[in-house]
Amino acid sequence: MTVRCAVYGTGSWGTAFAMVLADAGCEVALWGRRPALAAAINAERRNPEYLPDLELPAAVTATADPAEAAADAEFVVLCVPSQTLRANLADWAPLLRPDAVLVSLMKGVELGTAKLMSEVIEEVAKAGPERVAVLSGPNLAPEIAARQPAAAVVASRDEAVARRFQAACHTGYFRPYTNTDVVGVELGGAVKNVIGLAVGIADGMGLGDNTKASLITRGLAETTRLGLAMGADPHTFAGLAGMGDLVATCSSPLSRNHTFGMNLGRGMTLAETIAVTSQTAEGVKSCESVADLARRHGVDMPLTDTVVDIVHNGKPPVVAVQELMSRSAKPER
Repeated sequence: MTVRCAVYGTGSWGTAFAMVLADAGCEVALWGRRPALAAAINAERRNPEYLPDLELPAAVTATADPAEAAADAEFVVLCVPSQTLRANLADWAPLLRPDAVLVSLMKGVELGTAKLMSEVIEEVAKAGPERVAVLSGPNLAPEIAARQPAAAVVASRDEAVARRFQAACHTGYFRPYTNTDVVGVELGGAVKNVIGLAVGIADGMGLGDNTKASLITRGLAETTRLGLAMGADPHTFAGLAGMGDLVATCSSPLSRNHTFGMNLGRGMTLAETIAVTSQTAEGVKSCESVADLARRHGVDMPLTDTVVDIVHNGKPPVVAVQELMSRSAKPER
């Protein structure tokens, strides 16, 4: 029997992942808020605004009707900007099958509540942890759309649920692993966007590979410290959802957060950078919520605080780097 999936979000990653699910043998309803875009996707078999070169499989059908997308969907894949999830899901939750598994592809922390996306899903959809999963890893959408080999992690506190979704999205080019450490997998995805901004800023300033390697390594240390305080498995951060995703985000010109940071490092203001950015760079807002989360758990995250200062408090990158380098010397841990 064919597995039916709903993907909410017609951006690059939602579109690419709809392709993955279809290639794995699923029937996919792809929801977008604009009827004209949904109609164009169905007519052209392409998303003309995101990944226009990708010809979508016949098993993908677009719709602007959230109820039509949800109809009989066994897996509901959520791929909208993280800060809009709560309001969107409040509208969608009554439309979903009571046993539908809700899968987060989002990499962010909610502003104000400092909640992970899985926590927002459980709260808003009134879903138990056995109905919630997250997928994360080094998954740059244009490379996935080109069907280049890639891997990811499907995490759920219910291992059987993780295995079910693993089977639903496993293809010859996309290899998902399973994990039960939801907190660690989500945290790796959220914090890597912040470190991606930091590395982008450094690149924009013309700094070299030593600086980049230092930021990646110390960024991973920050992520691990916070993860340990929140009960995550430290081994998760050495895997695909931790180091893997961090390396991809910090080294690729396809990374939105890295590109956003580069523009800031070159001297553009936040407003100027937002104006030339066509897609959501999650780290721009999540750096504040990650810093909030760290404060709530009593964890020191100087790189995250520095990104907040540059992005939201107007601190010149040169000054921020000088302050980072002048911090008191201490053991590496």
